[in-house]
Amino acid sequence: MRNYKMLIEYDGSRYYGWQRQPEHETIQGKLEKVLSLMCQEEVEVIGAGRTDAGVHARGMTANASMHTDLTVEEICAYLNRYLPDDIAVKEVREASPRFHARYNAMGKTYHYTCYDGDVKPVFDRKYVNRLEEKPDLEKMRQAAELLKGEHDFRNFCVNPRKKKSTVRYVDKIDIVRKGDYITFIFHGNGFLQNMVRIMVGTLLEVGCGRMTCQQVAEVLETKERQKAGPTAPAQGLCLMTVDY
Repeated sequence: MRNYKMLIEYDGSRYYGWQRQPEHETIQGKLEKVLSLMCQEEVEVIGAGRTDAGVHARGMTANASMHTDLTVEEICAYLNRYLPDDIAVKEVREASPRFHARYNAMGKTYHYTCYDGDVKPVFDRKYVNRLEEKPDLEKMRQAAELLKGEHDFRNFCVNPRKKKSTVRYVDKIDIVRKGDYITFIFHGNGFLQNMVRIMVGTLLEVGCGRMTCQQVAEVLETKERQKAGPTAPAQGLCLMTVDY
């Protein structure tokens, strides 16, 4: 049995996220189904993280231990032949037996894209959050500085009462405009469930004048999740890279 590392991209629009679910279509479920058919035995795929329903990825990393005589090129070709058109495997490599896509990950980069133009973004509608107003980028950048560094992000998590540590280190938050598109770029050593989307929702509240930087600072200290901004819609979020 050999351990294989895979680099995967997908359009998450019609999936219930990464994690396998018996009654719903998921990315992990699709990959495991194809690999299990290829190997004629059950194969478990381990992802670097668990993207939520509707979230996309350009650089998800996963690994799977399998019995197969196929080369890595043949495994990659098999996957791309039988996976649906909204999931692609960009690369397959043989990895160390000890490599674990989730536990060995050192950092992740996410992009979140908003659109604030006057005309509907017809062809990008599944990949952007369309805004009804134009936010102030400078105010959002000032608030983003408060979120950088090591903090307890329990109030930027969909489940703030989780038992595991909610402390994370975020070393990069850039906010870039290109025409009618605004991209939030996040890099950190890890992110809690919905954390990026709640940070975006909070920064947009600041940019639209409904929150102040002082209130953002207070959210990091308070134990009340409702004081943070809303959770931004899933379709604007994309996992770009995973660091090892």
